[in-house]
Amino acid sequence: MTTLTFDSLNPATGTVVGSHPKQGQEAVHAAVGRAQEAAAWWAGLGAAERRRRLLDYKAVITQNLRQLATLVHEETGKPVGDATLEIVLAITHIDWAARNAAKVLGRRRVSPGMVGLNLAATLEYLPLGVVGVIGPWNYPVFTPMGSIAYALAAGNAVVFKPSELTPGVGVRLAELFAESVPEHPVLQTVTGLGETGAALAGDPRVKKIAFTGSTATAKRVMAACAQNLTPIVAECGGKDAFIVDADADLKAAADACLWGALSNAGQTCVGVERVYVVDAVYEPFMRELAERARTVKAGQDYGPITMPGQMDIIRRHIDEATKSGKVVTGGPESVRAPFVDPVIVEDVPEDSPAVREETFGPTITVRRTRDAREALELANASAYGLAGTIFSRNTRRAMELARLMRSGMTAINSVISFAGVPALPFGGVGDSGFGRIHGADGLREFARPKAISRQRFAMPGMNLTSFSRGADELERLIRLVTFLHGRRKR
Repeated sequence: MTTLTFDSLNPATGTVVGSHPKQGQEAVHAAVGRAQEAAAWWAGLGAAERRRRLLDYKAVITQNLRQLATLVHEETGKPVGDATLEIVLAITHIDWAARNAAKVLGRRRVSPGMVGLNLAATLEYLPLGVVGVIGPWNYPVFTPMGSIAYALAAGNAVVFKPSELTPGVGVRLAELFAESVPEHPVLQTVTGLGETGAALAGDPRVKKIAFTGSTATAKRVMAACAQNLTPIVAECGGKDAFIVDADADLKAAADACLWGALSNAGQTCVGVERVYVVDAVYEPFMRELAERARTVKAGQDYGPITMPGQMDIIRRHIDEATKSGKVVTGGPESVRAPFVDPVIVEDVPEDSPAVREETFGPTITVRRTRDAREALELANASAYGLAGTIFSRNTRRAMELARLMRSGMTAINSVISFAGVPALPFGGVGDSGFGRIHGADGLREFARPKAISRQRFAMPGMNLTSFSRGADELERLIRLVTFLHGRRKR
């Protein structure tokens, strides 16, 4: 029987990087079956042994960092330096998940309260079984590892379906894991197109799906999961805002803004797409931003647009923005497939597609605001709510703005810095999805809480859960509850 295959291409050159099988429902079904057996073995190892093996996996990836970065570069087109940074961040997350899983998920005693004085109560988090991870192409190591590492640390087996644009990276991640855990296929990679991901999401033996991708695709994955009531954590798109307050360090703000918008050719879900600058510093900030932007070159400082279909969206957004706004840098001529040079446009109407829709390219819209409060209102007026940035020297005001920003994460006087802190949860609200990866929340995302109450002794005169309960026992209960909870607070 002939196995259908597909090629992964270098988006910058069009050359073939590798060829991989299009694994259909039968192959995915078999992989999930193997994962079920592996999950039972992996969970049975215990937290300490899983920790040891995950730390070894971290070491194996580190030893192969240069080769893996080269593969990421070839399949995405991003510079090797950016690929290296991505892998380093993934390594730190594997380390954190391995070292903290037992503390976060392990059994602990909880207070039973006065009414349950005769009980001992414990809470722990147990493995789900098989977790399916459907990964993206823009950060093919860092992003899926935020689910894979935490799911593995929580005691699950993982079946990983990487993007069809970066299958080689996904295959290599599973191969490297097998060096640390050779006994059972605890981490497997299945390759293919959309039907492969659909088969994984639709398998009733998969106990959770972790998906990263567009909001539209997330809805289709959710529909497949709904057939079996399979829960899903969805990390979707973003239209992140960058606010520059009146007292901001303008040089640092412009530098961070440019990196957040242009690194990885703007193909970052938490990248900067909308910039709101307080009137008092608007002109000097724009001079600083424009001057810096002129030194950044596509094909040198950042790579190509990895997904060819995204080019049409980027071109449409640039056309709409430049028709209604004022061009600072670049324009329609900046699109020279597969590259897009930096584009900065100011005074773009808030209802423009370039402001409302995710662009996922090296473009920025900039708007002048009266003050930081107006900037925050405009930042929050979006269907998306993934992340954002505040630049201000006033720590108190910056913290207040960050808390009020409608997003899952906010960086202050830095850009995307939360992604490098493994203890912080990562995820969004609204059209940016739901659920969390990373941190303690990320570990619990891939586990099920198990509550146990054990009676230590019979409560004298208070046998409340019995048909022999008398009126006097009920009266004692009312008096106890009234004593504990009956006083009004004024």
